Amino acid sequence: MARLHPLTLLTAAVVPAVATLAIDRWPVSAVVLAVLVGLVAASGLGRTVLPAAAVVLAPLMLSLLLTHGFFFVEGQTVLWSAGPLHVTTEGLSFAADMGLRTAVFVVAFLAFSFSVQPADLLSVLTGLRVPPQFGFVLCSTLTLAPAITARARRISQAQQARGLVVGLGLPGRVRAVQQQAVPLVLALLHEAGSRAEFLEARGFGAPGPRSSYRLVPDSPGQRVFRWTALLLLVLFLVLWFGAVG
Repeated sequence: MARLHPLTLLTAAVVPAVATLAIDRWPVSAVVLAVLVGLVAASGLGRTVLPAAAVVLAPLMLSLLLTHGFFFVEGQTVLWSAGPLHVTTEGLSFAADMGLRTAVFVVAFLAFSFSVQPADLLSVLTGLRVPPQFGFVLCSTLTLAPAITARARRISQAQQARGLVVGLGLPGRVRAVQQQAVPLVLALLHEAGSRAEFLEARGFGAPGPRSSYRLVPDSPGQRVFRWTALLLLVLFLVLWFGAVG
């Protein structure tokens, strides 16, 4: 997937996410999610994308279950009741609908973020005359998590080299996070300020046309795929909302 054009990867993430949002049916969202998980696993990204998606989605799913599964005011078909708690079919259906649609978004765009090369994406955006500030923010977002992980690992290694002992188990992990939080935040703030100075010194905010020394290969087949997928998505949205309306 890393050999694909960034816009091809972006199109492959946008189309199922937008179509699932438009259809707004949890069985369809479940099928699309299953297909996305299968494709991610087949592409070799399963070990990175799926755990990251689980970390993002687990608290969200629990929140939806607690909020709508037990306290859905519009629910009529009561499955179980205990005091103020009322589990209804409508509440569970609404929670499943919201959760599965969000899961499609999360898996699709996590797969995009883990497979695209930020430098290639920035080069493509530069060629499309996208404002450089937008391109830099987008590409920095894609590299933020790996940068934070690497910085936290270095801070932990430095603290251990100085003899810091945090212990084992959950209390030890909590103490380790507390010990790393302050230096990690300060290091990131310092790096952000330094990066802003470097960009300004190199004329990043200057007006005028821009060029890129990095050439991102593209192919006619990928261009046909992108335009076809986007046109089919627009056609589907027009027909779907026309039929619903």
